[in-house]
Amino acid sequence: MTASGPEQWAAVDERLAVFAREDAVLAAARTSTEVSSPGIQVSRQMGRMLHILALASGARRVLEFGTLAGYSTIWLARAVGPSGRVVSIELDRANAAVARGHLEDAGVSAWVDIHCGPAAEVSGRMVAAGVEPFDLVFIDADKQNLPTYVERALELTRPGALIVIDNVVRGGRVLDPGDDPQVQGVVRALAALQGDDRVQVSITQTVGEKGWDGFAVIRKVAP
Repeated sequence: MTASGPEQWAAVDERLAVFAREDAVLAAARTSTEVSSPGIQVSRQMGRMLHILALASGARRVLEFGTLAGYSTIWLARAVGPSGRVVSIELDRANAAVARGHLEDAGVSAWVDIHCGPAAEVSGRMVAAGVEPFDLVFIDADKQNLPTYVERALELTRPGALIVIDNVVRGGRVLDPGDDPQVQGVVRALAALQGDDRVQVSITQTVGEKGWDGFAVIRKVAP
């Protein structure tokens, strides 16, 4: 057995990619260099997991915090199908334009809406407007404001809905966030969830082509 490390993690991810097969459109979205932060999109396995969670939960309405090039958006849109709706929030208008192109190529743009602006503001307007509740929320935006995003997700979902948060282990830095505002945001959000009787929470560490990280799956059990 060879020593475990980033190279081996990535090699295992490559081997397991057979379970998260991509077509050309998904591959283009995942590898896009036209966005503001290339390479930070979810992994192939994470995209497939989101797809399966949406299918298994029967989600018809999905909210996404962070569109980037539209990679996870395509996975989610294909799960809900043309009778469903995906609403995605993206801060950067240039990123949103790139994502819209990929959504068009994927044939799912008719049931995806991208709202541009700060996610806290956009989601706050949704709460104020009393939009129809969502069945699944995926949070993959800046982590500094994660406590706000989680609270908004809880306000915008029905009981029984799922909320998935990516990047909650941060290479183990959640043990000692120091002065990193992104890690501090994760720590605050997790601390709030720990004492919240509205939710059931499971957090899983991961290693792979994206390094050492993890994700949270939250089930809203009460209003």
